[in-house]
Amino acid sequence: MRARHGKLRKIITVSLAATLTLGLLAGCTGGKAKETEQEKVLRIGVLYGGYDDSYFRQQYTDIYEFTHQNVRIEIVPAIDQSQYRYDDGTQQTKQPDYLASMKKIMTGSNPVDVVVTDTSVLNQLIQENMVKQLDPMIQEDKFDTADFVPSVIDGIKDLGDGNLYALTPSFTSSALYFNKKMFTDAGVEPPKDKMTWDDIFNLARRLAKGEGKDRVYGFSFNRYQGSDPFYDMQSSYVNALQLKTFDDKAEKMTVNSPQWTKVWETMSKLAKDKVIPDSNSGMNDMNNGENWTPINGDMFLSGKVAMTIGESSYVNEISDANNNAAKIKNFKSIDWDVVSVPVHPEKPDIGGNIWLNNTFAINSSAPNPETAWDFIKFINSEDWAKLKSRSNSYEMVSRKTYIKPKEGLDYNIQAFYLLKPSAPTNPKEEKLMQDKPGLYGVTNIGHNYFKEVLDNKKTPAEALKEWEDKGNKMLLEIKNNPKTQFQDDGTPFIPTNNGGKG
Repeated sequence: MRARHGKLRKIITVSLAATLTLGLLAGCTGGKAKETEQEKVLRIGVLYGGYDDSYFRQQYTDIYEFTHQNVRIEIVPAIDQSQYRYDDGTQQTKQPDYLASMKKIMTGSNPVDVVVTDTSVLNQLIQENMVKQLDPMIQEDKFDTADFVPSVIDGIKDLGDGNLYALTPSFTSSALYFNKKMFTDAGVEPPKDKMTWDDIFNLARRLAKGEGKDRVYGFSFNRYQGSDPFYDMQSSYVNALQLKTFDDKAEKMTVNSPQWTKVWETMSKLAKDKVIPDSNSGMNDMNNGENWTPINGDMFLSGKVAMTIGESSYVNEISDANNNAAKIKNFKSIDWDVVSVPVHPEKPDIGGNIWLNNTFAINSSAPNPETAWDFIKFINSEDWAKLKSRSNSYEMVSRKTYIKPKEGLDYNIQAFYLLKPSAPTNPKEEKLMQDKPGLYGVTNIGHNYFKEVLDNKKTPAEALKEWEDKGNKMLLEIKNNPKTQFQDDGTPFIPTNNGGKG
């Protein structure tokens, strides 16, 4: 009885009871289950969790349990994060193996029914036939997926050779934000959807102006002051090209190539010409307490950059700043809009900025596959999307009909879902990084060589050749001892049990 009251309090807390109408209940469930019906336990496996699963329950399961009185849901984390709360730092923390941990709770005497994971782990589970294909159930129940965002549904299909092995009720995404007034003042046409990176960089050159603390940059990979172009370019620019630092066995560097050289030539010239900010941009303002404002660390809001890549939830921050403009010193409301993230000509429909963090699949060994499918149908239904589109400001629902601009605003919202996501990281690559943490040092030392390019000490081709030579030596050290890690200058060391350098 106490558990039931606790559950009801959760529902009241997130206002589900207030927003659910009788029509929604009937539409989703076909009516309340008979109290005499035998209780079913639906076990849902999530990548990580632990001492508090209230957020996940509020987002996905409370409403289902409320409308399905005969179903009790258990949340089973593949990795219990509560263990890290009591880490005193004396032992080196080992990166968990997400795939192996998920497979563990999917097998054995009491396997989970539903699997909630990202596309990287899902991809491998599909390859190993550990999750059920959903297409037969979708067809049998005439479950409508036509309203799903194409980039979302196609992104999932790409993992299963054109078949669906999972569905996701929501996703996160990014787009290119731009300051409309800056373009108008410069007499430059604003950006459009599906522009190439070179197109955007050319626009950025025309918008960049001013000197010193008054410098306005044309473009930034993110809005934060003090960001670094070496790391910034990885997620949006390099990953979309699927460039690798070393081969699949982590035995040979792959950075000394014409494609890598072109990337470094492009990025270093943009940084040296101050078209994009470097790691020192705006830091003096941040460190000067007299100049502090609530938007100091945000280069887009503070008017220091004309275009930047931001997530969909950034709309809330811009709107909030505009609504409080009178309270912010030296700030004027920003007239803004968004277009899709730039693309590479060889991949004109791939944006790389849609994340499917919570895909729901059915374990091939599920004890309750029918209930599992009913749950997945429920949270991917039109009624669920209609409800969540009003209450979730950090993710977007997967059904196009219910993706609307923030109330009171007018902007190009389709920019957030116009492009398909980049291919997910191969779980084998992730496991390689987990087993050989020194590989992060091999990647990060590239920063030293890129800085030498920015300082005009080396050409991009020369720096990449030196990165290749140094990286190959580091890879050999790791091959001889997988525990090897590296200091910032590439000096190898073997961590001691207390996390120090041996």
